[in-house]
Amino acid sequence: MTSDSNIGTAPLNIIIDKISHMKIHQLAFPLLIVTILLGSSSFAQSINRKQLKDSVKRLPYFSIHKDNFFITGVPTNSEINSATSNAKYQISFKQIITRNRLPWDSYLFLTYTQKAFWDIYEDSFPFRDINFNPSVAMGKPFFDTNDVLKGFATIALEHESNGRDSIFSRSWNRVTASYSTKIFKNTTANFEAWLPFGYKNDNPDLLEYIGLTELNIEHEMIRDKLYFNIMLRKGLNLDGKGTVRSRIYYNPFKNNRSNQFIMLEWYLGQAEGLLDYQKSRSMIRIGYVIKTNEFDFFR
Repeated sequence: MTSDSNIGTAPLNIIIDKISHMKIHQLAFPLLIVTILLGSSSFAQSINRKQLKDSVKRLPYFSIHKDNFFITGVPTNSEINSATSNAKYQISFKQIITRNRLPWDSYLFLTYTQKAFWDIYEDSFPFRDINFNPSVAMGKPFFDTNDVLKGFATIALEHESNGRDSIFSRSWNRVTASYSTKIFKNTTANFEAWLPFGYKNDNPDLLEYIGLTELNIEHEMIRDKLYFNIMLRKGLNLDGKGTVRSRIYYNPFKNNRSNQFIMLEWYLGQAEGLLDYQKSRSMIRIGYVIKTNEFDFFR
């Protein structure tokens, strides 16, 4: 029997429990449709070839690449305690090699991303896993017949590993191709695909969890104030393995142009980190983020 005091909260708990145990393929499609519908029907771009060239010249050589953040949280699909709760942080930057256009109107740059999982609620504050991801990349803008920016393509040679040895060693290499574009007035998308190599010694079944592609969609709900982002990744096989990661960014500062946000993240799936890539997770975390500005060309 359920007491009267629990009647109000029981349905919500049941819903959360059911969602956190759903298969990735059950969640991915409806979430993708909802995200796309958030955009408007306008596909207008706002920057031409000359404006892009001038913008690149004004970019600092050293800048943010992906989001830089520190967030902490708890699982939704298991008991909450010091062993299951943790913090996750990421440091990511890029260095432009030259602002001068190379052959094919391309640009060359280096990137480095480091992601760590930190058991800050344990007595000795141990790090659970640290992932290192350097790359060298070449980017090329694409324009329509009116010289208006359509999208930005990148090809990169990447390495990712956790710096461990023996049975805890995880590593892989890949050639990655990606394309970013505006799909609606306030919505941008990045599609990424990779050709992996050098991964079978440490983690031969990695692709079953991480797949070969990734889709990242971001919608600006309130300009410079509120964003919604969703990332979808499907494992190689036709089963439930994969990832749905959703984020909400809120800028609490009076200066709306600030790149500092409060971020709420829900990660559902596998391969959040390399060490435990086979483990399914449903983690809700919140914290501070310095948001990347790599989609700003499409605003």
